[in-house]
Amino acid sequence: MNGAELIGTERIGTEPIVVANRLRKVFPGPTKDDPVIAVDEVSFELYPNECLAIVGESGSGKTTVARMLVGLETVTEGELTVRGDSRTKGVKNLADRRRWAREVQYVFQDPYSSLNGRQRIGDIVGTSVGLHVGAGVTRREVQDRALGILDSVGLGQSFAEKYPHQLSGGQRQRVAIARALAADPAVIVLDEAVAALDVSIQAQILNLLSDIRAERDVSYLFISHDLAVVNQISERMIVMEQGRVVDAGVTAELLADPQHPYTRSLRAAVPRPGWKPVRRERLAS
Repeated sequence: MNGAELIGTERIGTEPIVVANRLRKVFPGPTKDDPVIAVDEVSFELYPNECLAIVGESGSGKTTVARMLVGLETVTEGELTVRGDSRTKGVKNLADRRRWAREVQYVFQDPYSSLNGRQRIGDIVGTSVGLHVGAGVTRREVQDRALGILDSVGLGQSFAEKYPHQLSGGQRQRVAIARALAADPAVIVLDEAVAALDVSIQAQILNLLSDIRAERDVSYLFISHDLAVVNQISERMIVMEQGRVVDAGVTAELLADPQHPYTRSLRAAVPRPGWKPVRRERLAS
């Protein structure tokens, strides 16, 4: 079963930006005859200006899929394309790496570890702008563009002179999003991007991401284990268990009436008033 069959055909007539066809990723295991299959036969499509969520527990393979998309992991088998160009063979040179980065950017769960603590915020975003703008752009123009991007994520000009350790977790995540936007990408991969934040700050970042989509032609691949967050931000979702896609569909419909036992178990695990943990075996019966 391919990704289009899994997810539906509500986008007929629109060309997808990302197409993953039967992706497989195998890592070396403890012995030569015992490899670790992290991703197995995963297919999906990501369309312009939409948010597709990949949901699953830790170890389900969702982050490995995201890392293959941005080139941090190579594809063992299958086909992965962005705007029709294959990413299956991995990055061959610096020019490829920069071109890939202009198309797909990655926002990590922990922005502090992904930001250079010795750089001011303005320089962090400005460096990214400088890497991706065309020739002939002056240093002043790069700085102005960096300040404009910071302003678009809710950080005023005064933040340009601060260092990462001077910011809160939510502010650092805004910087990470600003750095991604500096490349003007078609796709942003958000890997548990709000998982480490307080609930109130989560809501602010999710609203910011929604505003960015309304203002820019950008798509999100949203990696998460939090169904409440996924329900708020994504139109469609796929559910992964042990490296395979076990369920997929329109997010609201899938969460309202999950059919697969694993999806039902994930929904049942969401805390709510009067909530009590339920063993997965009971949900599967």
